[in-house]
Amino acid sequence: MMMSGFFRVGVWQNFFRAWRSGYSGNLEGEGFTLGGVYVVGAGRQGVLLEHREKEFGDKVSLPSVLEAAEKIKPQAS
Repeated sequence: MMMSGFFRVGVWQNFFRAWRSGYSGNLEGEGFTLGGVYVVGAGRQGVLLEHREKEFGDKVSLPSVLEAAEKIKPQAS
């Protein structure tokens, strides 16, 4: 995303939202890697939720993570 991320309105909105809520973060690391969240079920259930950041600060919704986690079935032994 490099320089194009600097000019995206959504990135700035996410930055100000985080700043207003008191998140300060740090300036360590490269700073150009987007993250994601995966919820993986037991055994052959596979991936129950996949969220990849499309721009910096793009957050996964907590209700969707909880919903996916509730779908995890214990693996029979």
